[in-house]
Amino acid sequence: MRPMMQRDAAAAMLGLQVEVDAPGEAVVSMTVREDMLNGFLITHGGLVFALADTAFAIACNEDERVTVAAGADITFLKSTKAGQTLRASALRRVVSGRTGLYDVTVTDETGDVVAEFRGRSITTNRTTD
Repeated sequence: MRPMMQRDAAAAMLGLQVEVDAPGEAVVSMTVREDMLNGFLITHGGLVFALADTAFAIACNEDERVTVAAGADITFLKSTKAGQTLRASALRRVVSGRTGLYDVTVTDETGDVVAEFRGRSITTNRTTD
């Protein structure tokens, strides 16, 4: 596991599991717990976003240069509940200079699409340690 993910306390707290970590591509999964539900007893949208954002972060950090989000948006398409497993699959669309565009599809255990996330990245002058 990369140092970036070893230090990611938020991902650890959410129980995120990295399934694929490749240049421009990542898959991260999460089992929805009771404490991840909102007042309507469905998965909190912020946690679906966090799952997608983590897959995005892994996919866009392809080398020793630190790449961060310049912006992102999400469209929620299906609600989920405790006990379900969500999987975020991130894929690089394009990188031009220091900026990049990545799409992340979040699905449930049946393969139904739960959310679509689009992230915009910017590569900094910092390097990983």
